[in-house]
Amino acid sequence: MISVLIADDHNIVRDGLKRILAATPDLQVAGEAASGDAALALVKANDYDVVMLDMSMPGLSGIDLIKRLKVEKPKLRILVLSMHGESQYAARALKAGAAGYLNKDSAAEVLLGTLRKIAAGGVHIGEAAAAALLQSGKKPPHEILSDREFEVMRLLVEGLGPTEIGERLHLSVKTVSTHKTRILEKLRVGSTAELVRYALEHRLV
Repeated sequence: MISVLIADDHNIVRDGLKRILAATPDLQVAGEAASGDAALALVKANDYDVVMLDMSMPGLSGIDLIKRLKVEKPKLRILVLSMHGESQYAARALKAGAAGYLNKDSAAEVLLGTLRKIAAGGVHIGEAAAAALLQSGKKPPHEILSDREFEVMRLLVEGLGPTEIGERLHLSVKTVSTHKTRILEKLRVGSTAELVRYALEHRLV
């Protein structure tokens, strides 16, 4: 039996995933979390085969959460289940330690197949992400951002201010402001509004 932890801050998403897994004889929902901090606490206290993880949750989330989970349980298999564009986020997620990345609009059969593949030690990467990884030529500016800068950029685009971002990522407001300055410089934009426009154009939101 493959034990799965579902980590997503939307009740309706968790309920839907539980119903899908309940119809299978070999997959079992062994826990659920509505925030990154709750997911980390559960992983520390229990052993799961696979964690299905949303990229954007309250508290610790995204790349930072993936890295923390792998520090706690190096053998844990992580499947990122997200609405974010696969080609923009999958490579970073896999580099951080995830074993797979799947869009939330994927069919239930694809999800179940991916969970089994990952639990067995495999890696799942979709066609869009594979194409992005193989694509040659000049990289778009956002690909030169560090993982921390990428997380700060994502939260800025979501509308969070420096204080909220600092609390979310456990950083000082001054450090967040420094990251923001570097992000604007690297992406060659002059304001948060332009940053949001850049993110929309490159399908980062």
